[in-house]
Amino acid sequence: MNVDALWHYLECGAYSEDLALWRMLASKADGPVLDVGAGTGRVTVELATAGVEMVALDAEAALLDALDRRASGLPVETVVADARRFSLGRRFALVVVPMQTLQLFGGPGGRLAFLTRALDHLESGGRLAAALADPFECFDEAHDLPPPPAACEVGGVRYASQLVAVSEENGRAALQRVRTTVPSLGHEETKSVVLQLDRVSADDVAIEAAEVGFLREPDLHVPETEEYLGSTVVVLRAP
Repeated sequence: MNVDALWHYLECGAYSEDLALWRMLASKADGPVLDVGAGTGRVTVELATAGVEMVALDAEAALLDALDRRASGLPVETVVADARRFSLGRRFALVVVPMQTLQLFGGPGGRLAFLTRALDHLESGGRLAAALADPFECFDEAHDLPPPPAACEVGGVRYASQLVAVSEENGRAALQRVRTTVPSLGHEETKSVVLQLDRVSADDVAIEAAEVGFLREPDLHVPETEEYLGSTVVVLRAP
């Protein structure tokens, strides 16, 4: 069983509040779309089902293996690569970077490397759209308790993942999750997993993007819900 893909799907796969935004952007793009940090295909499969030609890029081969199975028969190509160093030899009408993937690149240097590669892969007038959020809003006056765990049962084993804390580490947001595995016959096992996100605003990203030649367009927004943070989507255009 692809356990890496299972955890990723549990922790990210149910989110759908942003899908209408990506569909809208893809409908305006006259050409193929690159999904950066595609994971198990939450966005890629949604757009490909609507007939959009997709290339799904992720650094983790196990996640793309799961995507390949989900996208069987759809216009999808998968590429295992680091988003800061990829070279595909083709251009796209749109590059999408959902779910705070841009905040995983290790600071300004990593973002600048990605933005440079993205611009080299965009058609003239093509767009890059990247979602940004402040993880500290997961726990505020309106949300003082952790969200409920996401859980599923596979082969008689229950898997559950819960976000339990957000803290600051060296200017980054550290999101702590507890993953629990409960076999039907056996002992419960728990593991703590920490994901670090850069704290960066749309204005910060736009300034960095201008350094490599991008033009800024108006930001878009994904509204907050009771279960999920809202996000700002910075939109950049290739000259």
